[in-house]
Amino acid sequence: MSLHYVALGDSTTVGVGDPLNGSSTTDLSGAGARPGEGWRGWASLLADSLASSHRVTFSNFATSGATVPVVATEQLPSTGDGPIDIASLIVGVNDTLRSTFDAGRIRDHLDLIAGRLTSRGALLLTVRFHDHGQVFGLPRWLRRPLWRRIEQVNLVFDELHTRYGGIRLDMADYPEVYRRDFWSVDRLHPGERGHRKLARVFADELAVRGLPIDVPPELDCAYRPPSKWADAVWLAKEGVPWVGRRAHDLLPWAARMAVSQVRPASGPLALPPSSNAEVRRLEA
Repeated sequence: MSLHYVALGDSTTVGVGDPLNGSSTTDLSGAGARPGEGWRGWASLLADSLASSHRVTFSNFATSGATVPVVATEQLPSTGDGPIDIASLIVGVNDTLRSTFDAGRIRDHLDLIAGRLTSRGALLLTVRFHDHGQVFGLPRWLRRPLWRRIEQVNLVFDELHTRYGGIRLDMADYPEVYRRDFWSVDRLHPGERGHRKLARVFADELAVRGLPIDVPPELDCAYRPPSKWADAVWLAKEGVPWVGRRAHDLLPWAARMAVSQVRPASGPLALPPSSNAEVRRLEA
């Protein structure tokens, strides 16, 4: 049986956090989306596992730093127009970290992406995101509004799952997500253990749906997770400079969120109305 698997998304799908040779890579650029180019990652691990039982064509279009509009306007067109059997779509965290965050725009673009992929026969692989603020150890005043943004993205993926089906993992269902050894040195990207877990759970879910996999992704890690010393070195060399580069975007956003905490609590989360003029242009 032949399978065509395409992967779309951000640096997590690029494989950042799971360097091929197990070195303590701290670069956040995510250069190299395929084996032999620096990073491996969960999507490549899953593709290798699928290849134990099928003739697999794997194309990874993910790019580091990608937002939902980037996936819609740059990655999706690169997939061509032929049949697809499996398509993974994990993106949205980068959108929550920007002052331009727009849940309605995210919904419009993700619906376009999912609609196009499934119309070509793809089984969608998506996730529901966990509380990143808990992993980062953020103070409550900052963690709470960040979580509200993440939940708005999660609501979109809930809608996609209802409309298009597929396999959706709820990351909060896995306690190890909140363990340090699940993550790479930056705590934003999964480490080897995290990437292996993602690949394994998706493989198990595919098998439940009748897709045989002779050799599932291995859960045992070949390399040790980052030490406390590595954490400190990364913070000094990469973490602080990265925040500095993003300060013009993050700091005003963080300030607005802090002010919002002293306002009366709002009602239940709801997505804003669609504003899909840009999506209509993409469909034209």
